[in-house]
Amino acid sequence: MENQNDQHGQEPLKPHKPIETDYAKHQDDPGPSREAVHEYDKNGAAVALKWIIPVLVIALLIYWLFFK
Repeated sequence: MENQNDQHGQEPLKPHKPIETDYAKHQDDPGPSREAVHEYDKNGAAVALKWIIPVLVIALLIYWLFFK
């Protein structure tokens, strides 16, 4: 069985296209829009996970050290 890297028209190691600034110039093959690349994540989970994961790791480490 052959390994087909070009299943969806993209090569996995091919560099990404630059951010699109002039859509009319590149209508046939546009790059990603500026909004897609620089999207602000106002309701993301990163703020909560930044505090939850270290607390859980420390709690599990204390449990493992003292109760096992």
